[in-house]
Amino acid sequence: MERKGVDVLLLDLRGLTSATDWFVIATGESDIQVRSIAERVEERLARDFDARPWHIEGLKRTHWVLLDYVDFVVHVFHREARAFYDLERLWADAPVERFGTDDAV
Repeated sequence: MERKGVDVLLLDLRGLTSATDWFVIATGESDIQVRSIAERVEERLARDFDARPWHIEGLKRTHWVLLDYVDFVVHVFHREARAFYDLERLWADAPVERFGTDDAV
C-alpha cells in the first residue's frame, strides 16, 4: 500500500492565529490511503520524536483525518474533501512551503 501523501504543504500560521503555529496538509487518493497516511504520520512522530497527538478526528470516516499536536496540526485529505474545505484559500495570508513527491509524508 502506498503511504505517501501528494501535494504536501506547510502553512506557517504564526502571527495569524493563536490556535496553532503550523498546518501540514497532504492528500491521499482513497479513504484507505488517507487512513494509512495518517496512521504512518502518527507512528513516525511517536517513534522519532516521542510526540503523541493531543486529539485525532476523522479516522473512522477517512475523508479528512486531523492529527492535532497543539503546536502543529496535520490534515490528511481525500482529494475531493481537500478541494471542498480549501484550507489553503482560508489561510491565504500564511506563508507556504510546498514539498515534492520525494519529500512526501
